[in-house]
Amino acid sequence: MSWFDTSIMARKGVAKGQAGARHHISIEDQGTFHYVYGPYADPVLEVEPGAVLTVETHDAFEGKIGKESDKPTEILNFPYLNPQTGPVFVKGAEKGDALAVRIISIKPRGPQPVGTTCLIPEFGGLVATGDTAMLNPPLPEKVKKIKVDEDGVYWSDSLTLPYEPFIGTIGTAPEIEAISSLQPDYYGGNMDVPDVKPDSIIYLPVNKEGGYLYLGDCHAIQGDGELCGVALEMPATVELQVDLIKGHGNGWPQLESEHAMGFIGSARPMEDAARIAYRELVRWLAAETGQSEEEAYMLLTMCGKVRVGNMVDPKYSLGASIEKRFVK
Repeated sequence: MSWFDTSIMARKGVAKGQAGARHHISIEDQGTFHYVYGPYADPVLEVEPGAVLTVETHDAFEGKIGKESDKPTEILNFPYLNPQTGPVFVKGAEKGDALAVRIISIKPRGPQPVGTTCLIPEFGGLVATGDTAMLNPPLPEKVKKIKVDEDGVYWSDSLTLPYEPFIGTIGTAPEIEAISSLQPDYYGGNMDVPDVKPDSIIYLPVNKEGGYLYLGDCHAIQGDGELCGVALEMPATVELQVDLIKGHGNGWPQLESEHAMGFIGSARPMEDAARIAYRELVRWLAAETGQSEEEAYMLLTMCGKVRVGNMVDPKYSLGASIEKRFVK
């Protein structure tokens, strides 16, 4: 028996973890990509709980940065960045439910070098930005194209980094707003948390009938914080299994892996993102174990862990987690 068989998704999902019909969304199937998370787009696909999806995604630049001599400011059209595949309508999903999304695999897609990172003026964690305005001049634009396959990330002739893929941007539609796909919030979005990776499950709050699942912005590898603002962006082929949990009720994304359970919060300042994630984890831990929230609060003081997703987007994202062996 695998850990998935005891997951929230397998225990509480409508499909009970059983794989259903298989569907494919290619770049051609998608047609127009989305740059906002919102309830007004027409679904590209409708599925039953349990569906297994193979989804093709663009990189964060929609493939427009093709060579190292390119200048991002001359090519990119802000805010039309971070294109999203979807939305996918999940039958039976209603406000107050959760979509359970099991990430099965993430593979690089397209011709090499498939990975792109770059420096963009007034964007990043260690530079002046529009929100942190300073007089010093921006760093020069710089693009680095990198070969990526499932064996590694080939930074240079002498250095190969591990291939550690994850989905940078995934979420459901807000109930009424249409919000830039560059921003994370209670519905998910551009969280850039590296733990949203293969062999994990993310639980996303449903705010609108059908849930409206969007995803994109896959990364081959990223350090905590996504420091320069651009991790190793890549077009990808993602395999997912989607289920529905009725009345799950969480207001923020929940993340489950074999050994840990956590929540992701997004806000500025960064400590408020951590507070959101820990508050949700305190409430879940108390409900799961029968402890009081005060006891859960003290327990997390002893063994809670924090992972920095991004510290560069309009809101920062952090994950707070506890190892499952302490959930008793």
